[in-house]
Amino acid sequence: MIIVGLTGGIGSGKTTILKCFKSYGVPVYIADDEAKALMHRSKVIRRQLIKLFGKEAYKEDQLNRTYLSSKIFGDRTLLEKMNAIVHPKVAAHFKRWLKKQKGDYVIKEAAIIFENNLESQYNYIITVIADEDLRIKRVMKRDGASEKKIKSIINNQLSDAEKMKKSDFIITNNDLEEAKKQAFEIHNNILEIIKN
Repeated sequence: MIIVGLTGGIGSGKTTILKCFKSYGVPVYIADDEAKALMHRSKVIRRQLIKLFGKEAYKEDQLNRTYLSSKIFGDRTLLEKMNAIVHPKVAAHFKRWLKKQKGDYVIKEAAIIFENNLESQYNYIITVIADEDLRIKRVMKRDGASEKKIKSIINNQLSDAEKMKKSDFIITNNDLEEAKKQAFEIHNNILEIIKN
């Protein structure tokens, strides 16, 4: 099974692009969503997160995401420790999911493919890019986050220029209709590559 990675910085519109691929019948796995679900479901992860962050990691039996993000924001070591707990479980979950899929290829969406040097896990990588001011507007509207916080997240991620160098395909998502056309072209390209 061909595994295509889909990545992009915050506010680039990865979710919107994923919907395009889903509409072509491509199975889609969203690593962040699965990580959140596992952080809630898995007793092992829960125990380890409480050990790392304290009892506040969960509030009323729910993952306390506000508390966790305030803890890892700007603390790379703590973020890496949390990732070391969660990522192996997500990887194992993805492998089980992959076995059940049918189709020519699947897409695994992950925000930090390059930052974590995970390129080797994918046959091809698509990067979604968009103008920074547009990305900031999107995230402010979606999350109600401040411009300062969003810029800080953007600065912690690899630049679009760096991601583009390492990618097989690029989608520029400043204009939705144009981005959809690019997604469809890439889909057909991948099918063409697979057939040959």
